[in-house]
Amino acid sequence: MSAPALQLVDVRKRFGRTEIIRGVSLAVAAGERHAIIGPNGAGKSTLFNLISGRFHADAGEILLNGTPITRRKPFEINRMGLARSFQITNIFPKLTVFENLRCAVLWPLGYRYAFWRNLNRLADAEERANELLERIGLRRRRNIPAGLLTYAEQRALEIGITIAGGANVILLDEPTAGMSRSETARVVALIREVTAGKTLLMVEHDMSVVFGLADRISVVVYGEVIASGEPAAIRADARVKEAYLGQAAPEAA
Repeated sequence: MSAPALQLVDVRKRFGRTEIIRGVSLAVAAGERHAIIGPNGAGKSTLFNLISGRFHADAGEILLNGTPITRRKPFEINRMGLARSFQITNIFPKLTVFENLRCAVLWPLGYRYAFWRNLNRLADAEERANELLERIGLRRRRNIPAGLLTYAEQRALEIGITIAGGANVILLDEPTAGMSRSETARVVALIREVTAGKTLLMVEHDMSVVFGLADRISVVVYGEVIASGEPAAIRADARVKEAYLGQAAPEAA
């Protein structure tokens, strides 16, 4: 049996005297769409920061395709095939939409820093950036500053930047937060399309998104996983209803 695409083994993280992550163990299979849900302050974003290398775990181990990444730096983890988005949109607002995507594809295409290089002459970077523009539905917004995009368009652009390097494991932190129903539907369709064949781990508060998109769900409360399984099992779990979803929430979702 092949190793999970992403695995956490008894991972712990403390800030001062407060233990935020309390022995989380989790395995995400290759090609799986896995959602992490839980109340505010449960430790979900801290888990993302541990996985992506922003924070280092105090104990336990994190493995990417069977290789330990627990003490690696974020750029090293990214080059090993993991990419993430952030809860707060993280783009270059003064660069155009196209320029944002072109920046994201340079390293994967083998380009390193060189002040004499004319970016406008890099045909392969332009082609790849234009392909991404089509995939995320922003071709008509190609030449406007990214800061002028609507909020939903900025989130779509960030997803484009996240997948630009061809990572096989994608982490999305609240990708539909603050969106209307129509915007959410468009972004969910985008996520489904761009993560096809990849492994997706996402933090999300919108239960309609979680139950409609995830193959498996893990529920985190006070830094611990209290339940993990397929959506139907999570809906029926009494501990989940009591600790997070509420007695009527799973049926409504």
